[in-house]
Amino acid sequence: MSFEDAGPPGAPPPTSPKKSLRANTIIVMLGTLGSRLSGIVRQQIINTFAPALTDAFTVAVKVPNLLRELLAEGALVNSFIPVYKTLNTQGRRELAQAFSGVLIAVNLLLMAAGIFAAPWIVDQLLASSSNVDRELAVYMTRLLMPFLMLISLSAIAMGLLNADEHFRESSFAPVAFNIASIAALLILPNTATWLAFGWLIGGVAQLVVQLPALNRFGLLPAPSLTRHPAVGRVLRQMAPFTLTAGARQFLNVYVTSLLSNAQQFPRGTQTGYSNAEALFTMVNGLFVVSPVLAVFPRFSQAAAEKDWTQFRALTASTIRTTTFLAAPMSALLIALAPFAVSMINLEAPRGTAELDKFAAGSGILLGWAFALVPWALVTVLLRTFYARERTREAVTISAIGFVLEVGLYRLLVPGLGLIGFGLSTTISGLLMTAALIVLYRRAVGFPAREVTGHLLRVVPLAAVSGGAAWLVTRALPIQPGFILTSIPVLALAGGAGLAVYLGGALALRMPEVGAITRRLKR
Repeated sequence: MSFEDAGPPGAPPPTSPKKSLRANTIIVMLGTLGSRLSGIVRQQIINTFAPALTDAFTVAVKVPNLLRELLAEGALVNSFIPVYKTLNTQGRRELAQAFSGVLIAVNLLLMAAGIFAAPWIVDQLLASSSNVDRELAVYMTRLLMPFLMLISLSAIAMGLLNADEHFRESSFAPVAFNIASIAALLILPNTATWLAFGWLIGGVAQLVVQLPALNRFGLLPAPSLTRHPAVGRVLRQMAPFTLTAGARQFLNVYVTSLLSNAQQFPRGTQTGYSNAEALFTMVNGLFVVSPVLAVFPRFSQAAAEKDWTQFRALTASTIRTTTFLAAPMSALLIALAPFAVSMINLEAPRGTAELDKFAAGSGILLGWAFALVPWALVTVLLRTFYARERTREAVTISAIGFVLEVGLYRLLVPGLGLIGFGLSTTISGLLMTAALIVLYRRAVGFPAREVTGHLLRVVPLAAVSGGAAWLVTRALPIQPGFILTSIPVLALAGGAGLAVYLGGALALRMPEVGAITRRLKR
């Protein structure tokens, strides 16, 4: 599993925040919530297509996604923004023009290569005895290659806006992607061609909605192939990011190949994996990634001032907040995984392929739920390294963690099946957390006592809340599989679990629940 929080930050913060931390947090969380919820709706519509078609689409869309790690949300963009921030206004404008021109040229070359080499690329993604239609995957890969250009330019726009803390426009751009894709999928015919074109239309929307904001803030570049000395600095900064991006994509390629093995997994497993991923990233993005992104400017400010007492206090409070939110979500996903996956199904699964797809999604989501708290810790700790400009250490640990996860998949999945994915991710997250804590402690001293005491309270309390939710599901005569019958179960069981959790937190006088109560009273 490639978690979005495991990579480098989308953009470094400015020297002094322009907005309050609360405002930034709310904006980012609302944007994330809108993006994830609309993404679930998009996934619901995609799941009305035949499993053979959605499996091929899931493989095909991975091809531009593999490359965008380097050209969009990974090495190149994250190397560009720090250099961009060191220049004056005129220098920034010139670098943006030169960089966007180079980016477009590189994307055009990669698009042509990807279209030409699609059969070979798909063969690398699929197992020799595949449960995915190879010819259909090749056809859709060729149609989807222009998505790389769209997402690369969109990521540049997001980076430029986020660099000055214009979070509103960049946070809601993914919502535009999902809305446009949903509209296209509802209007266009139910075929492979239009499924791919619906994705491209979403990519266009995600880019276009950011252009007015770029223009309003004077950030809209005019692409040019002119030379600029700072471009070389950008390229030199790429190496450490390329390491972690390459390792993450190695993991993704291996997972795709593993899931396509017809001797181990039935048809529909690829789509089931995608369904579980959509649900997990919604929870992870809302309750982990968004709060950490919003607090990142404060980490950087404390590091710039070398105020390590404040830095440690901020680390402890951020870990407390994210794990306080992540722990009950983890427990509820474990207890309610089949009902959560049912939210994807606009129709009750019928036939072997549909049932296999549902079982795959439920099993994978159940396993990943155990990894939510360890990866919340990884998310916070990685940001503390980026804030201190210890990028090489952070990306090295990330790369080693992803390679380790591949090894664990290879070791555990054949024997344990779908639960092996989540167990591998959990072990990898725990080991990465331990390594990051050791390096953090050596540098500035880690607030181990406060963090450990908090986790010793919050994790058992979350386990009790998950048990309460599970008991409610056992008392209800409703089976998972269909959205309309699963909503009442999620509401009752999830509500019971959260009530137990918050009640326990109040009894333990945990400060996090007090902060939530105060905000609700305002």
